[in-house]
Amino acid sequence: MPSRIRTGQITSFYLFDVAEAVDLNVLSELLQGATRSTLLVPRSAAPAHLQYEQPPLVFNGEAVGMQSVSDFAIRFKIFDYGVVSMALERPFTGEFADLVDASAELMSNQTLPRDAERCCERLLERIVPALTRPHARRLSEEYVVFTVNQTDPLMTADELLRVHGAEIAQVVLGEREPLSPQEHEEVLAHRMSYLSCDLVVPTWSAAFLYDRDAGAESTLEILEFANSQLLEFRYYDQHLDADLRRIYADLQTRRRHRPLVGRRHERAAHELHSVFIDVSELTERTQNALKFVGDVHAARLFGLAAARLGLNAWKESVRDKLQMLDNIYRFTVEQSGMVRGQVLELTIVLILVLELALVFMGILE
Repeated sequence: MPSRIRTGQITSFYLFDVAEAVDLNVLSELLQGATRSTLLVPRSAAPAHLQYEQPPLVFNGEAVGMQSVSDFAIRFKIFDYGVVSMALERPFTGEFADLVDASAELMSNQTLPRDAERCCERLLERIVPALTRPHARRLSEEYVVFTVNQTDPLMTADELLRVHGAEIAQVVLGEREPLSPQEHEEVLAHRMSYLSCDLVVPTWSAAFLYDRDAGAESTLEILEFANSQLLEFRYYDQHLDADLRRIYADLQTRRRHRPLVGRRHERAAHELHSVFIDVSELTERTQNALKFVGDVHAARLFGLAAARLGLNAWKESVRDKLQMLDNIYRFTVEQSGMVRGQVLELTIVLILVLELALVFMGILE
């Protein structure tokens, strides 16, 4: 029997990579206590620790003079590794067919992302003192979560999938037209449940969530964090691409005087080492920002979300490029050493030749 969505919520996340880092203490002072730290609530009853190394700061849009955008309430979350996450939230009630229409409309909306970017710009103007090395060009990520807290009549996760599975698949893909059986099965194959009455179906751009308020809040937190990591690793990948292109060009530049080659390799090696350390430190800080200790469900959920987002592929790309940087650094150090050795050998030969010349000239005996 079809059911109706009694209570639910649509949350549209817009994440922006704004700086190398954000000083959250300075940020809290700038916003005069309007912020609050994020604390994750474990899903299971077993002892667990879901903790941020540096909890992000959260505040509503009203704290910075922004009430709403297109009937969506505004909530900001700022991570210390330079990411601003803006959540646009509004309640939803109605039929599942209505949720399908709402999803298709929202995921094709081109105005909302621009409005979110303008809100982010307004926020950044206010918090500039808290930013370390702000980015002139900012990457962004978008993700939508459609949450159903309660249905009428109440249904288990299995019942919900059996009755409304086709509509759930349409919702997470933003499609108004019914999907093929193959696509329907592919979408719903990537799902998770902890209790009989909860369900998460994530994709690369959206997720469907069926859970009570407390459980839904923790799941939203994990999905938002996964997207912040995706954004950061996209930035590191782009940053390393630019660095590698510049370093290759520098190493291949011909100099007029051969002795300058050694100095060029030394400069390149120093720059490579600095880039390697900086990016390694940033990636390690990002990866260790949230720790799942003892909560297997949260760790599994994060793994599923990461897989659907393609996060692991971006991490692997960054690791490969860091390894490439390390290899080039070793090569440039070896080249620099070889050049210094050749210069030293040439100097010794010149000294010997000079001494022999002086002997033949009778100046030295």
